[in-house]
Amino acid sequence: MRFARVIGNLVATHKVAGLEGVKLLIVQPLNSQRQPDGESYVAADSTNQAGDGELVYVIASKEAAFSLAKTFVPVDAAIVGIVDDVDDRPLYDADSVAWKVFVKE
Repeated sequence: MRFARVIGNLVATHKVAGLEGVKLLIVQPLNSQRQPDGESYVAADSTNQAGDGELVYVIASKEAAFSLAKTFVPVDAAIVGIVDDVDDRPLYDADSVAWKVFVKE
């Protein structure tokens, strides 16, 4: 699963059975700093709500096909969520008690 930004949509006049009504969007993969990382590609929108410019998370391979209403359709990538907000704070503060439980001193 990785972050991507929706940069466009794909219009198909013919789709394989099982993909009728599924939006196909062009996404730009992003690195951990949310900067472009690699070539853009097409992803099926399993949320059916993603739009241009939105930050989304995408899954690939067999899991992408499982995310759609009709499983085992031929997709390589699928949008499975729309990101509302990203909290960039570290999960644990180095001085917190919880962190010391997990890290042996």
